[in-house]
Amino acid sequence: MCARRKYKSERDCFLGDCCILAGVRMSVSRRCPDCGSSEIVEDAHYSQEQLVCADCGYILTEGALTTTHSEESFLQAVPLRESTGQNETISRSKLRGIIRVRHLCRVLRLPDTFADAAVSYYESAFYLPLCHSVRKEKKEAVLGCCVYLTCRQHRWPLTLATISSMLYSKYELLSSVFLDLVQALKVDVPLMSIQDLAKSHCQSFRLFQDCPSAPTDYAENLDRILDRTSQLLELASETWLITGRQPIPMITAAVYLSWQSHKPAQRWSCPFLRFCKLSETELPSPAVKRLKELKESCIKLASQLPWLKATLNKKTVVYHLGDILKHKNYLLRKALEAVEMSSSESEECESSAQQSPVTPFLPPCMAKPRKRQHSTAFPNNLHHISGDEDISDSEIEQYLRTPAEMACFQQAQAQLDGHQ
Repeated sequence: MCARRKYKSERDCFLGDCCILAGVRMSVSRRCPDCGSSEIVEDAHYSQEQLVCADCGYILTEGALTTTHSEESFLQAVPLRESTGQNETISRSKLRGIIRVRHLCRVLRLPDTFADAAVSYYESAFYLPLCHSVRKEKKEAVLGCCVYLTCRQHRWPLTLATISSMLYSKYELLSSVFLDLVQALKVDVPLMSIQDLAKSHCQSFRLFQDCPSAPTDYAENLDRILDRTSQLLELASETWLITGRQPIPMITAAVYLSWQSHKPAQRWSCPFLRFCKLSETELPSPAVKRLKELKESCIKLASQLPWLKATLNKKTVVYHLGDILKHKNYLLRKALEAVEMSSSESEECESSAQQSPVTPFLPPCMAKPRKRQHSTAFPNNLHHISGDEDISDSEIEQYLRTPAEMACFQQAQAQLDGHQ
């Protein structure tokens, strides 16, 4: 009570001046809960808007001294009594991670619902061993994987390579962290649509936009490239070229082949690496192999065109890519029929009886299997073993049959003899 009287004596003059200058008085219906006075004024002391009793100095409402974390992002002010309890249970590292996740979603221009889902994934993963006692790079990878997992859940066309370039992190690290995160959170990740992914990836090529630095013959319309790229990806899917492969190298190769096919006379001499540099796009290392496989498949189909008499190679097949994609179903059927006829004729020959049947299109693991290292039959220190050595008494029991095993063996042998 003494403190309030002292407060009153020190501020009586100031409050009176404020009341005169502001000219604001509260209604009689509002009274001070301490002394019952109706002299309630607005005090702008230290730029804080407060309701103060002019008689006893009791503060009815507090000013906005600070904010909560959720309201800081929207620049909303709240009273002090409501601002100190929200972040008490959130550690500084967790709060920093939540802010980082929201920043990533804002850079990618994701909807607000995606940001909330990514934050919830991060809050669930924060208490897992995946985020503790690890390097800073791995903690940053967890943040990116939470955003990527949200995009995969909502079928948003985003690749892990995009997250890797944003975080300046290694692709292999992000892949391993993403698999660990999915396994730890026990969530189902839907398959990614390669057509939507190709659409978002093609939009990053500068040659398909207004690029004044590029030659006039190299600029192309984005819609035409998207149409032919989607057709090429469908052909690659039907010929087993996409199965088990990373999507970005295959999409990059399909985009390059589609771009060449629109003006092959002016563009066939442009190498793959220069095309990526002009488009300001990184060239993935497997994209060169994917381009070679796409051209080989197109050559096999072009051989079935009835009006084409000349043989094609990897450079001239670009001229006929439009006809190949237009009659894709017919050419695939004719290629299968030709293989079936050749295999039936080869079965009649004794020389080709032991050969495996040839098919036009096989999965990459079957068409070009990797050479496996076979261990030697006899290691270096066991070359003296011939197989005629005596069996020791401790191992003899492993080679002797029990009466039950002998009875089963005799019964099986009798059944075989009866069928013969």
